[in-house]
Amino acid sequence: METLLFVEGLTKAYGDHVVLDNISTEVKRGEVIAIIGPSGCGKSTFLRSLNQLEKITSGCILFEGVDITGSSVDINNIRRKIGMVFQQFNLFPHMTIKENIMFAPVKLKEMTREEASKKAEELLKRVGLSDKADAYPDMLSGGQKQRIAIARTLAMNPDLILFDEPTSALDPEMVGEVLALMNELAQEGMTMIVVTHEMGFAREVANRVMFIDEKHIKEEGTPEEIFENPKSPRLKEFLSKVL
Repeated sequence: METLLFVEGLTKAYGDHVVLDNISTEVKRGEVIAIIGPSGCGKSTFLRSLNQLEKITSGCILFEGVDITGSSVDINNIRRKIGMVFQQFNLFPHMTIKENIMFAPVKLKEMTREEASKKAEELLKRVGLSDKADAYPDMLSGGQKQRIAIARTLAMNPDLILFDEPTSALDPEMVGEVLALMNELAQEGMTMIVVTHEMGFAREVANRVMFIDEKHIKEEGTPEEIFENPKSPRLKEFLSKVL
């Protein structure tokens, strides 16, 4: 499998406070990676570093063979290929649902308004919300907003989608509809890196699970290795609390 993302020696510090220390990993095209770990361990910082929403202190990140940490790289061009789904949806409240989905492809001149409109209709159907095209975000449930946020990301045809705790702001009964959509994307071969507290999703959908704690990737492996045969005492302790 082709390497889509290669991370070497990633370190992130705020002044003297080191959040991530010398992290290295790689992501193959089509992989689904779940990142688990205690709150405040740097999971979201790691994710946000991968599209340079957080500038790293040292190390290198290669995306499709391009070092995206260099000063000469057009990071906005790279971000067109790296979609991001946030915990709090980040929809534009003054735009209709359809306009939210159309906005980026039109603004970035990826599509004409007509093309973007057609694409938005296809994506609304895809996420089961065709009837919400003319609604505004505050008229939707949390689960519906998150499905729209995913549709908006898909409108740019990304090669990689980063999910930052996509279900943590949702009521429990709405979590399933978002995870089902993410599972569908995984089955279709979308490369995804998901910071999550949903251990069922990590176990059933991910190809690989990464446990981050104390600034490092403490352990990574298949879901079977991580959940059924954890090696580090710290991972065993974490799993005993969350499972």
